[in-house]
Parts: sequence; structure tokens; C-alpha cells
Amino acid sequence: MLFRQLFDAETCTFTYLLADESSREAVLIDSVIEQSERDTQLIRDLGLTLKYLIETHVHADHITAVARLKAAFPHAKSVYNACAGVDAPDLLVRDGDIVQFGRHSLNVLYTPGHTDACTSFLIDDKVFTGDALLIRGCGRTDFQQGDPGRLYDGITGKIFTLPDHFLIYPGHDYNGFTNSTVGEEKTLNPRLAGKSRAQFVALMNGLKIPYPKKIDVALPANLKCGVVDIGGELKASTG
Repeated sequence: MLFRQLFDAETCTFTYLLADESSREAVLIDSVIEQSERDTQLIRDLGLTLKYLIETHVHADHITAVARLKAAFPHAKSVYNACAGVDAPDLLVRDGDIVQFGRHSLNVLYTPGHTDACTSFLIDDKVFTGDALLIRGCGRTDFQQGDPGRLYDGITGKIFTLPDHFLIYPGHDYNGFTNSTVGEEKTLNPRLAGKSRAQFVALMNGLKIPYPKKIDVALPANLKCGVVDIGGELKASTG
């Protein structure tokens, strides 16, 4: 399987490109509008056919490139969790579903709590956790239907039940890390290691974190798959 981990420095967002090397079918997880030209060129350079544009949740800190990349790759389909509430997605997934590309498949793990629609995707020994589980951290739970109890249940019941050597690939990292393992996060994540559900809920409810700088622009656009209303006309954001 072809695998690339890509990065947006402004928002510290990871985007993941996965492709079947025989069929050349590809999926892109959590794209960023400002990086749409980079991603378009990479997909074309590698001779891939973009099949799915997958979003782990409705982001509040950046605008997705789904609309722009669908314009560049008209046959690509947007993929969201059924709880996302976005306008006109192409494919809605639920816990236990499979997203197939070539000979490979992503298994859908529903891990809400950061938002109501947060979804992780498992393939082989890799799990793409979006903002649910970060390296030595986790997603905030104070807006977008956030619920610390549900987040704890999703992480401990879905991700932490995987083998310890499985690799964690998060949606963001702010400290220079690129991946972790299930075992590391079970034992070293300060928000989760050794914490009961009640302790985790109390910890998360006590956090005082400023809202994302782009939330007022990002949320409305991302509910339209990355389309922004500019001057009364709906069009793909220019970032």
C-alpha cells in the first residue's frame, strides 16, 4: 500500500494519502483547503485515481479541501459519518462499515465525543484517529456536541482495545510528533493513562481553552463540504 503523511504548518493538521499500488485507487483523509494544490499535484504525479475524500469529523480550525478537490477529481466521493450533518455528502458511514479502495479497506470506528461525528479509520496496523485521540492528548469536548464521557468510551472501547503495537496517526500534532502506538497512549497519555471515566470527565470539563481562531469561518464552510458563501454566491473557498 502506498502511504503518505502530509502536514499543514499553519493549523498543524495531518492529511493522509493511501492508495492501492495495483489499481491506483486512492483515498485522502482530512484535507486542508490551503494545501489543495499540493495534494492535487501529488495525486497526479503518482498516477492515482482519487476515489474517496474522507473527513474524520467537521473541523473547526481549518476549511476542508473537499469541494476544491472534487472539482479537480470529479469522480471522487466525499465520505462523512452519518451524524456529521453536512450538506450533500456522497457517502455516509457508520460504525462497522468498510471503505474499499482497490484491494484495501478502511474499517470505520465510531469514536464521538470531540464532536458528535468523530470517526476513526483502521487499516492493517494503522488507525487514523482524527481529533479523538492525539499523541499525548485528545480532542477538546466543549463545543460541537462535545461529550467527554462519550470520548472516553470511544477511545477506551474502540482504540485502546486494539493491539498495543498498532500505530496511531492523529489529525493534528503541535509538538513535532508524527505518530504513536496504542500501547504508548494507554500508558503515557496524561489525559487517559490511569484515569477512570469520572476522572477523565472532570479533567475535560475543567479545561479552559480558547476557541479555534478560524471557527466562525471554518464551521459554516465545512458543513457545506468546504464551500463558502462569498458575496451571496456559493463557491469553493480560495482559503
